[in-house]
Amino acid sequence: MKENKEQILINRLLIKEETAWKELFGTYSGILSGVCSRYIIEKDDVRDVLQNSFIKMFRSIDTFEYRGEGSLKAWMIRIAVNESLKQIRQNSGFQKTVCTSDFPDTPEEEEPGLEEIPQTEVMRMIKSLPEGYRTVFNLYVFEKKSHKEIAELLGIAENSSASQFHRAKGLLAQKIKEFKMSKKAQYE
Repeated sequence: MKENKEQILINRLLIKEETAWKELFGTYSGILSGVCSRYIIEKDDVRDVLQNSFIKMFRSIDTFEYRGEGSLKAWMIRIAVNESLKQIRQNSGFQKTVCTSDFPDTPEEEEPGLEEIPQTEVMRMIKSLPEGYRTVFNLYVFEKKSHKEIAELLGIAENSSASQFHRAKGLLAQKIKEFKMSKKAQYE
């Protein structure tokens, strides 16, 4: 059985080949920067988290277990997410930001369509959510974590995770509605 490009790169990383690390950084830094920026707002902080993530990868590559194509990327994303969460906990005390009284409950509405909204605008809306809502939303939607897993990761109650997600969805629905209304007004 022939090794694929990812396996060859992993083998080069395992022997600490410097050019392999440069190749890894060049290939994945953009993707991982995007992952970090879903959680972290400040660009300097994103760079710090990204750097810490690559340091952690370098130090722990010996523990990586290849599980098929894409497993390296998944491992790297998991490290970047964990480092982002660590940054949030250290700098802002996530516990303080997770509260349920910041915004009123939003009525359960039909989910708005995102088809006509540019992806960059949707990501901007997500980034504008309060930190607690944004973090839970990202973990649930992008990382496919359950509320139980999110609660364990963040040290909050499972129902707090569900509540944060519900409120994040409500705020996003409101922002999407406002965006669509402003676009509609432009054309009238």
